[in-house]
Amino acid sequence: MKNIVDTAVDAGNFKTLIKAVQEADLVDTLSGEGPFTVFAPTDEAFAKLPEGTIDDLLKNKEKLTDILTYHVVPDKVMSESVLNITKARTANGKEISINTSDGVKIDNANVTKTDIECSNGVIHVIDNVLIPK
Repeated sequence: MKNIVDTAVDAGNFKTLIKAVQEADLVDTLSGEGPFTVFAPTDEAFAKLPEGTIDDLLKNKEKLTDILTYHVVPDKVMSESVLNITKARTANGKEISINTSDGVKIDNANVTKTDIECSNGVIHVIDNVLIPK
């Protein structure tokens, strides 16, 4: 079984996320022991951001790291566990909200695929980039 980074690379629809993780020097962390739960925005999710946002973030490592670590929960949370919680503390220290009343929403993002198991955690695919409040 591959780690989170290798799994995301192999999936092929997380190119922007992988580039951002590389720019923020988080590859070693997310390839490490974990466990981690990553709410992974697809390339389509990144494309929804206002024009120029991604380029600006790639130039601002601190802000980029803040946003990326907001997508990571330092624990392995499978989809059946999500049904019993309404929030989770992320790796950047802030909380994401979890709403399961109509599908599963993490803040403003819909979870489109769940439980992609990796050697050091799990990936859940989301359709929007999460921005810390």
